[in-house]
Amino acid sequence: MRKIIYLVNPKSGTSKKGAVQKLIELKTAAKGIHYEIFPTTSTGIYDDLVEKIEQENITDVVMVGGDGTVNQVVKALKECNINFGIIPMGSGNGLAYCAGIPRNPLRALDIIFDGTASYIDAFLINDQFSCMLSGLGFDAQVAHDFANKSARGLLTYTQQSLFQYFKAQPYQFEIVLDNFSFYTDAFLVCIANSNQFGNYVTIAPKASLKDGLLDIVVVQKMNKARLPFAVLRQIRGNNMLETLVENVSKKNVLYFQAESLTIRNLKHAPLHVDGEPRPTEEEYQVKILPKCFKLIMPAV
Repeated sequence: MRKIIYLVNPKSGTSKKGAVQKLIELKTAAKGIHYEIFPTTSTGIYDDLVEKIEQENITDVVMVGGDGTVNQVVKALKECNINFGIIPMGSGNGLAYCAGIPRNPLRALDIIFDGTASYIDAFLINDQFSCMLSGLGFDAQVAHDFANKSARGLLTYTQQSLFQYFKAQPYQFEIVLDNFSFYTDAFLVCIANSNQFGNYVTIAPKASLKDGLLDIVVVQKMNKARLPFAVLRQIRGNNMLETLVENVSKKNVLYFQAESLTIRNLKHAPLHVDGEPRPTEEEYQVKILPKCFKLIMPAV
């Protein structure tokens, strides 16, 4: 028998949560499924919920929020024997959209009820858990600025992106892979498990949630006027996924896969983890966590 806990982030995104909560109550009750609804915690600590899941045989935890909500909840509860679901209500919703979960709450609920739970990957960047996309440089600076704005949503994010574009300067990195390393001056380095930043902006078009590999995108130093076109080519999937990193000095965008890598952050570029700003460090050890947790996705 299914037992669902819904965790609702009252602050994520721009949408009203009251109507969505009423929809959840109505549709879940109509299915005859036992459920409870709780708010998310600002601390990301869910020790009491872990105990409740174990004692009451909870089968599913559904996150009503954005990528930051998903990160915190999965990090706290991934050792529990449960399925995770998402009703996307954030500003980006990168993991949800990559998994085929739509923004419409009613359709997302249908997937919770009728979808299939299967294991997907996550990764660690040093000791920090990430289940969709983390990055250093330009996109991280946007995340830092966005976090300080009172208004949320796509419009605010777009405004901050444009503002940062005119200010952006490349950072210096050393990328260390198995038997190979290279230096690069780059506007950003993306580490992707899901294929996108969110809002269907697919920075890593070939990324899979369950292939046991991370997609790495390095947008290297170039004339600022060429930067939007180079990024657009990457988003459209025009850049081939490389099996080996070759001709580093001749390419605007590097796109490759790895199970693990080291990033030496030589100029202290800012960091974001699943869209949330984090303090920067001088070096990052990055590694895949294959088959880390079960996510409810549309049935094939």
